[in-house]
Amino acid sequence: MFFEYPHILWLELVPAVLLALYVFREWTGRVPHMRVSTLIPWKKGSTIATEILCHLPMALLTASMALLIFASARPRSSSTLETVQAEGIDIVLTMDVSTSMLARDFTPDRLSAAKDIAIEFIAGRPTDRMAIVVFAGESYTQCPLTTDRASLINLMKEVQTDLIEDGTAIGDGLATAVARVKDSEAKSRVVILMTDGVNNCGSITPQTAAQIAKEFGIRVYTIGVGANGTAPYPVMTPWGPRVQDVEVKIDEEVLKQIASQTGGRYFRATDKTKLAEIYAEIGKMETSRISVDSFPVYQELFEKYALTALILMLLFFVFELVLIRRLP
Repeated sequence: MFFEYPHILWLELVPAVLLALYVFREWTGRVPHMRVSTLIPWKKGSTIATEILCHLPMALLTASMALLIFASARPRSSSTLETVQAEGIDIVLTMDVSTSMLARDFTPDRLSAAKDIAIEFIAGRPTDRMAIVVFAGESYTQCPLTTDRASLINLMKEVQTDLIEDGTAIGDGLATAVARVKDSEAKSRVVILMTDGVNNCGSITPQTAAQIAKEFGIRVYTIGVGANGTAPYPVMTPWGPRVQDVEVKIDEEVLKQIASQTGGRYFRATDKTKLAEIYAEIGKMETSRISVDSFPVYQELFEKYALTALILMLLFFVFELVLIRRLP
């Protein structure tokens, strides 16, 4: 136990001095006297118990003062240790926003489902820095690395398909993500790349981008999004929008190569539930990259001393105002 304000303890001299003066007055001071013919009335009413009770109010008063001063010094205990694991991981969520992400094999569509799961992932990792990169025919950074969860979630909600030229530039998307974390000093740097198609445009090939990620020690987890076979997709026709079944084409071999080359892993998500499971699995793999630290947890002790002082003060008033006046 230690005190937050130890200098206050000097005030303990006050009740000590008051108690000393009281004792001095009772035992060495001038005692009033008078002459009487007999001591029988006083002998009948005077007992050892009543003599003790006469001094009890002073004892209660000084004890309550001493405890109140003790509590004011704020006694604390630091015997309990709490262990905290700081993950310190930088993660870039790299999302395909080509028009094929509007396919409805997910509920309500691939992009909306991917955004919902990504938001849950962001909210569940408060100690990590994250960034958002989107790509279609080209790529750009939707949100740079930050720990501001509110900004990340709001910017993820704003991701949509019609902001950039259509296409699937997987290499450009990965290269942009690598650029966001290559200079980071985090113990672990990760890219989660999600796409539902085949690389068909862009200035950097997926293999080249994967090699760059490997050289910077960045792990890449790749996710292929889409049902097996065909998926319902909204198509504009002369008679208005219609939903047609379109063949799902995902370049799984390239995604597997990227993951294998960088020390990551490839996943296939065929529905929203599976996508959530994939994010949860990645979350379990990317933990505890920084050493564990322990620090004391302080426990406040002043409350019990202050409560005891209050009880003693109440007892003082009870004895002083009620019982002592009734003593013979």
